[in-house]
Amino acid sequence: MNSTFYGQPRADVTRAWAERTPPGFEFSVKLFQKFTHPRMFRERVARGLPEDARQDSAAIESLSRSNVADLDEFRRGIEPLAARGRLGALLAQFPPSFKDDPASRDRLERLLRAFGDYPMAVELRHKSWSDRIGETIGLLNPFGAAWVQIDEPKFKFSIRQNYLPNVHGFYYMRLHGRNVQQWWRHDTSEDRYDYLYTADELREFTETADAARRLVKKLYLYTNNHFSAKSVANAAMIKQQLGEPIDGEYPPEFVDRYPALAGVIRVRASAGSDLLARAEPARPRRR
Repeated sequence: MNSTFYGQPRADVTRAWAERTPPGFEFSVKLFQKFTHPRMFRERVARGLPEDARQDSAAIESLSRSNVADLDEFRRGIEPLAARGRLGALLAQFPPSFKDDPASRDRLERLLRAFGDYPMAVELRHKSWSDRIGETIGLLNPFGAAWVQIDEPKFKFSIRQNYLPNVHGFYYMRLHGRNVQQWWRHDTSEDRYDYLYTADELREFTETADAARRLVKKLYLYTNNHFSAKSVANAAMIKQQLGEPIDGEYPPEFVDRYPALAGVIRVRASAGSDLLARAEPARPRRR
């Protein structure tokens, strides 16, 4: 759930999520930006203040620093999911500027300790964390935190990854897309996620996921290239490659947009029609 990055989760909302979804459905929840992106939160606070108040940098800095009340508010907001067994993992996604240094390690450790009662997935992007891979794993593993494996356009200081699980509890992978042209400069934030993985590009990750899920208790693989439902199309392709059942029905327009899924997904009947185009069941890959 990405909405919790922009605002603290509310118990009445997360309770409704749990009630509207089937048994076994899990939500992974991104941490509020105040915990991972204090500079972004500080700028947001400043924009909402009157012009004269924006000059008080000390007050703004104080407002943007997370505290115990913020942690308690977040916990209360996700409690309905946790109580019903619907909470997957908490995602701590840090910005590319979050480098490995003593202050950052201290901040990360405090966050892991504060949310130690929940499965934590930590997304690090700067190569300084992989340059000291032993120390980074030594920080994450005692808390059972999964080091998030990511795919996104590379930059000079991109983190280096080996896609191996660092803990036995769970594995967490996120595919953000490879829209290099609009990743850093775009008109709207949605533009950066305008990317559709090809079947060949996905195979690298499905093979990794297939191997990793044999080593951990649970595996989460998220497609975040959400422009025009491209993440949904790629998720269906991933399930096909893994030989997993693809549940649900899709509108005919979805197959028109993504013809590679014809015969893969179940298409909803058109209005006024009693016929339903059923796909052949996905066949497991040969190993």
